[in-house]
Amino acid sequence: MRPARRPFAALVTALAASLLLAAGGCEEDKKDAGAAAGGEVVAVPSGREVRVLDVITNARGTEGAAARFRFVVPGLKSGDDWVDDMQALCDGYAVPRTEGMVPAPQQIIISLSASPVPFGEAAPDVVQLFESYSFKDGSCIWEVF
Repeated sequence: MRPARRPFAALVTALAASLLLAAGGCEEDKKDAGAAAGGEVVAVPSGREVRVLDVITNARGTEGAAARFRFVVPGLKSGDDWVDDMQALCDGYAVPRTEGMVPAPQQIIISLSASPVPFGEAAPDVVQLFESYSFKDGSCIWEVF
């Protein structure tokens, strides 16, 4: 005979599944999916090739909960102007994907890298750019990082 299912346990399981779906799944799943697909290409104002590397939501930022959106840009050079493109990535790509994240991020960090670099590892030979944003009313507000 099968034991009766506890309603509370079913509710907790359903709630946990809903939260994972709302947040877009677990981080390891996102990293594996992005690597296998070669990264989704995201349109930016300059027309340069920008590919999604991953999204990190489990590392705290300077303002509390943070969502890090990491992108790969082949041929990225440190002298290039990326202000408009990074703003567009924040407003058009990152903000819509923060809805339902738990905890709600207080900060969005956009990073560009000439090649994939594992999160948190130093790579002095790889050009990387970082910008930090707070957001209000659906728009990213550039913050000094």
